[in-house]
Amino acid sequence: MHRLLCAVSLVVLAGSAFAQKASPTPAADEDSPYESVQVLARAMQLIRQDYVNDGKISYKDLTYGALKGMLSRLDPHSEFMDPEDFKGMQEDTKSEFGGLGVVITIDDGALTIVNPMEDSPAFSAGLLPGDRILRINGEATDKLTISQAIDKLKGDIGEKITLTIQRPNTKEIKDYELTRVSIKMRSVKNAQILPLDQTGGRKIGYVRITKFAEPTATELAKALDELEKQGMEALVLDLRYNPGGLLNSAVDVCGLFVPPDTKVVYTEGRSPGREYRTSAALGPQRKYPLAILTNYASASGSEIVAGALRDLNRAVVIGETTFGKGSVQSVVSLPDGSALRLTTARYFTPSGTVIHEVGVVPTIKVTLTPEQEYDLWKMRRESVTGEPTLSLAKDAQLSRAVDMLQGSVIFAERKKTSQPAKGL
Repeated sequence: MHRLLCAVSLVVLAGSAFAQKASPTPAADEDSPYESVQVLARAMQLIRQDYVNDGKISYKDLTYGALKGMLSRLDPHSEFMDPEDFKGMQEDTKSEFGGLGVVITIDDGALTIVNPMEDSPAFSAGLLPGDRILRINGEATDKLTISQAIDKLKGDIGEKITLTIQRPNTKEIKDYELTRVSIKMRSVKNAQILPLDQTGGRKIGYVRITKFAEPTATELAKALDELEKQGMEALVLDLRYNPGGLLNSAVDVCGLFVPPDTKVVYTEGRSPGREYRTSAALGPQRKYPLAILTNYASASGSEIVAGALRDLNRAVVIGETTFGKGSVQSVVSLPDGSALRLTTARYFTPSGTVIHEVGVVPTIKVTLTPEQEYDLWKMRRESVTGEPTLSLAKDAQLSRAVDMLQGSVIFAERKKTSQPAKGL
């Protein structure tokens, strides 16, 4: 049947070509919106008129299908959302929702886990960053958009779902049965002074940000206040596996460490660009030495913070090159309740370095082996409270940050106590 269809198509096309040769017509403007809309309208009319399943497809179905195709041709982050998808996206911005606790992306055409959220079913089951989701309840995922995948991963609280997972480094394929729960996200975790026997007696603080939500900067400021009361001399800010979040939250976090009105990121696109600057709303600037930990799963807002504080010589970035998700998506609603999510600009660090598809390169590169990375996740999973005991011996990136900060604290002390030489 397929061969017959191809043959008929060829005959029709050949006949059309012959007719054009006999009666040449002016070439149409290939980029004319009017010509293109005419072609689309005619195609929709023919489908409605001649498609074998009479009455099965509405003009709305055809329009939505065409729009999904248009947006999918642009980039993985641009998409068309029908009214139901758009409503679901708006619900996702709330602080609590039913799901599995996974941040996902499309990587090399595969649905991929960027980060399993802590205290979630995905985290407890042992899913790891980089795991490929091959099937959701037996349905292949290779044709799904990110929004469609999210819709399938979400559901009623208490409902079970089966994910077929492939782990890239072992190629092992395994089914995981998870139960959807109400996801509560806490973005600032594990604030503490590192054990003095691991820091040479220096009071080095540690804070981990899991995502950039509306209250993140305020929560971080409170955590830093408490650590400062304990005599903190330097800080490790851990952004590993942080998928990003709200842009304004990332800018506010930068504002804790640099002066007010400092440009920390800007955008460029078809429309005039925009600069994002810090404010003084969250109190005084913290001036102690700062190290930021990043890895391949640090994305979006994490890259803005790491890139800005690196470019402004305010922090040393230690770890791995980040994910490279530095594009701006604008959501535009349409008259029928549907919407377009369209990439409209790209982020740049203060020095003019593009983030998208490049990432933020660390000042000091320290790569974890798969075994070391597994140990890191194992420590976090085994913690009942969600605040695991940190071990520099098992975390080479954290260990390197502590070494660097020890030197910075000693240097600052000597600089403060040294007196300028006097002439005789």
